Amino acid sequence: MAQIVIKNLRKDFGDFTAVKESSFTIEDGEFFMLLGPSGCGKTTTLRMIAGLELPSSGEIFLDGEEISQKPPSKRDIAFVFQMFALYPHMNVRKNISYPLASQGMKRRDIKAKVAEVSKILGIEDMLDRPVGGLSGGDRQRVALGRAIVREPKAFMMDEPLGALDAEFREHMSEELRALHDRMGATTVYVTHDQLEAMQMGDKIVVMNNAVVEQFGTPRDIYDKPATVFVADFIGSPSMNFLPFNGSVLPDQTSIQLGQQVVDVPRQLAQASGELILGIRPEHISLSDKGIVRGQVLAVEYLGTTQIVVLSTDYGELKARVDASLPVTVGEHIGLTFNASTITLFDKVSGRAIRSTLNDGVFPHG
Repeated sequence: MAQIVIKNLRKDFGDFTAVKESSFTIEDGEFFMLLGPSGCGKTTTLRMIAGLELPSSGEIFLDGEEISQKPPSKRDIAFVFQMFALYPHMNVRKNISYPLASQGMKRRDIKAKVAEVSKILGIEDMLDRPVGGLSGGDRQRVALGRAIVREPKAFMMDEPLGALDAEFREHMSEELRALHDRMGATTVYVTHDQLEAMQMGDKIVVMNNAVVEQFGTPRDIYDKPATVFVADFIGSPSMNFLPFNGSVLPDQTSIQLGQQVVDVPRQLAQASGELILGIRPEHISLSDKGIVRGQVLAVEYLGTTQIVVLSTDYGELKARVDASLPVTVGEHIGLTFNASTITLFDKVSGRAIRSTLNDGVFPHG
């Protein structure tokens, strides 16, 4: 398979910039997620890697070879679209075998390859069926089979499960990840679904407004967000944000939040002015001894846990606590923060302030 290196990639459509100078590396065999809201530039980035769009500037390396100006046919990359893109007049067998037949492969070799791929995907019994009569999940398997059969260096997948219903989409995502692990393929996968990205990806690039906000492992993206956008976009419910005016200094381990002193990870950088304290709902405990007071506005029962929505002097906060904890709408209660999980952000730039929690975790691109 292949390593893919992106260096200062940019794409302009007239006066509109779809992707601003972006740089990251996709390691050989990784399942790599391009994540972000609609219009952020993730699909354009994928299309540039695949050769369906040529970059305005920057470089793309595939296995050490610079390919940014090469046509798709010269890149040895397979593309899987959201809407399947199958040939409706052909049956399953012919759809899967088409790339091999177009390359002039011998008929017996094609038959063997189609049999091998169809067994992997569990579609051996439908090879002679027309694709028009298949379910969405089966059509997606056929689309995957057509991409897999020619053994490309890398796979590009543009929201391939987006047309499926929620229950089957979760099932197919598990199958797709298992397929990737069996093949050891380099896969670049576009999605706007943060849960899908967290569950499936080895690494994630988070994009917003044509810019790479952060890339790293799912754990780093979640635990060590580099920007307010990443912290807000990743997680359900998303991170809580408490604005305050103040300053932090290197080696500082607490801040003044209103009238209270709040412990935070040791700071490695200095900042002052309008700042934001960020903390995830599961890192807030309800306690009469809590440093921040709030009134319960709502309780959302989720089985093993519950989301408690509270009104505080810093705005509305959400805490994820054990479902067995008795909580009543209207009651006043204190909130305790897990100090080791707090992230401080500069409000103006939106970037995380360096600390022992997020040392070195900054946006790339």
